[in-house]
Amino acid sequence: MQHREGVAWCAETSTDAFFVTLNKDDKNHSASTMYKDYAISPELFHWESQNATSTSGPVGRRYLDHKGHGSHVLIFTRPVAEDETGLAVPYTCPGAVDYGQHSGEKPIAITWKLHRPMPADVFAEAAAVAQ
Repeated sequence: MQHREGVAWCAETSTDAFFVTLNKDDKNHSASTMYKDYAISPELFHWESQNATSTSGPVGRRYLDHKGHGSHVLIFTRPVAEDETGLAVPYTCPGAVDYGQHSGEKPIAITWKLHRPMPADVFAEAAAVAQ
């Protein structure tokens, strides 16, 4: 499995896992990784790819046509990177998603459709950062 800056690709299961910290800060994120990731609704999630990802590159094409590539996408979220004591905060998995729409590139802004709605508390946390 390859893992880099919040994105992990597992070739054995043809699965991309996106690890999203919702409330980013400059202690744990550089200016170039302050991606805008948030819930639009309990069924829709806005996510931005890494800055080097283009719609014509192999990774971008895999994201945008994951069904055609026979791959899967999972999203994991957490409110912050660390708690008040400095310990890493665990991720919650809202679940599997399918491509909805996209715009731009480097990064690509993608709206993902969840297979099932997010629990209310997870949605509230993930929607709060959109404001």
